[in-house]
Amino acid sequence: MLERFRHKVEELRGLIADLRSASVSMGQGGSTLSAPLTSTSDHQYLLAVSGGVDSMCLADLWLRCFGAGSFAIAHCNFHLRGEESDGDEALVTKWAEENGVRMHRVDFDTVRYGAENGLSIEMAARELRYRWFGELCQEHGYEAVVVAHHADDNAETLVLNMVRGAGLKGLTGMKPVSPLPYLSRHCDEHPTRHCEEHPTRHCEERSDVAILRPLLTFTRKQIEGHVFAWKVPYREDSTNSSVEYRRNSIRHEVFPLFERMNPSYVRTLNREMTYLSDASSIVDEWCKEHVEHVLENGEISIPRLLEIPQWRYLLYYILEPYGFNTSVLESLENLLMSDRTISGKRFESAGYVLRTERQSLVVVPKMAGHAGHDVPVDPGHDVAVIPDLIGDPFVPVRGAGAYHCNGKRFVVEVLPWSAEMPLQQPAGMLIFDADKLKFPFVCRGWRNGDWMIPLGMKGKKKLSDMFTDLKYSYQDKENALVLVDCTGDRAEKQHIAALLGARIDDHYKVSDRTTSIIRITL
Repeated sequence: MLERFRHKVEELRGLIADLRSASVSMGQGGSTLSAPLTSTSDHQYLLAVSGGVDSMCLADLWLRCFGAGSFAIAHCNFHLRGEESDGDEALVTKWAEENGVRMHRVDFDTVRYGAENGLSIEMAARELRYRWFGELCQEHGYEAVVVAHHADDNAETLVLNMVRGAGLKGLTGMKPVSPLPYLSRHCDEHPTRHCEEHPTRHCEERSDVAILRPLLTFTRKQIEGHVFAWKVPYREDSTNSSVEYRRNSIRHEVFPLFERMNPSYVRTLNREMTYLSDASSIVDEWCKEHVEHVLENGEISIPRLLEIPQWRYLLYYILEPYGFNTSVLESLENLLMSDRTISGKRFESAGYVLRTERQSLVVVPKMAGHAGHDVPVDPGHDVAVIPDLIGDPFVPVRGAGAYHCNGKRFVVEVLPWSAEMPLQQPAGMLIFDADKLKFPFVCRGWRNGDWMIPLGMKGKKKLSDMFTDLKYSYQDKENALVLVDCTGDRAEKQHIAALLGARIDDHYKVSDRTTSIIRITL
């Protein structure tokens, strides 16, 4: 494994050079590579090391192949697992000291950051670490950040993207070399780009600092074999066994089924992602050739669009950078195929409104100062959207006060509870036990797949079915907002606490133990 790893890293160096050349050709500058990897005079590479089996294997392989002077390690303590997180930091620190490796460490209040920015814990942690990695690269001149993603991780990402609907780009997998996202210095020329791990969001990035994934061709079993053979120390994350998280559920429940059908499923899926990546490049070129045909003065011509047999994907290609999710696109497709009147319909993403005219589709920004002014549809430039909540308007609710979301105003109050207060909730008003729904929580647009246990019921119910029961109109459904619990283990699950103005989840109901309530009124 050592020799194969060495060759893989040398191969990635060539890809970094290609990335730099592309960066220069785009006018973004970028430096040339400095001394070769075998040099011990410079810390050229920054390895992200958590203390888990994958990252410790990466650190050990790099040390054996290139020496302690060729790299530094970066460790993030997200403080999500109490003493476990501190134990991870202690292990990585000890390993770095014993092997003479330079180490950077940082502490993050991940829960608070996620709540303040409307992000899940996973996305908050990812954003924090990549921004910090970027800062380290800029400060110390590291050529690239090296991470321990492997073939099994890539396969899991593929299945996740298939489930949540990430389009063709989401089926291409992670790349061995890619630009580093979330760098603190914003690139004005190319403000946002697709993130290959999360294709439904857009990430700040610069092309002259790269992420390397030298383990991407190795399986989890191979990595564990190396760690066992060389007695590499590592720590096991207790949450890895929990199927409450979607990635773990895929790993522990879905992949065993795949293995029974095909013992080589990991390699098969990774090979298919390579083919799909090539296909995606071909499709992108086709789309670029046809976009000009359907655009008229920055508007999408509906007759010209429908002339193209593959118009659905072309429409997705044009609108996806503006943050319109699959739910919106499906509704729009159904409208274009129907005999109903097309004009006068409205679809929203986080930052934009799509308005339908008789013969065209028009994109209008929601930003202050631009209301009512049309902007040309320009698929050649990416559009910045709100992270992790693509297609969803959202507002963090941090305490009592008045809030606005998606054109709706609601008032949040914290009040003492007394038995004299009526339990029945009036129309437009929601009442929660304040000990169960804690600040901060998030108000966002509903998504396909959202569910809750309505007050007084025992089982789950999809919001789409609740809309039918509540006799919501098409426009009511499009504009529906939900409240999402952002505390504890409910944060990762995006637990729906209420359908705003209509129903609360049974978990948050008032009981005889209630001392204070949160009252929300539309």
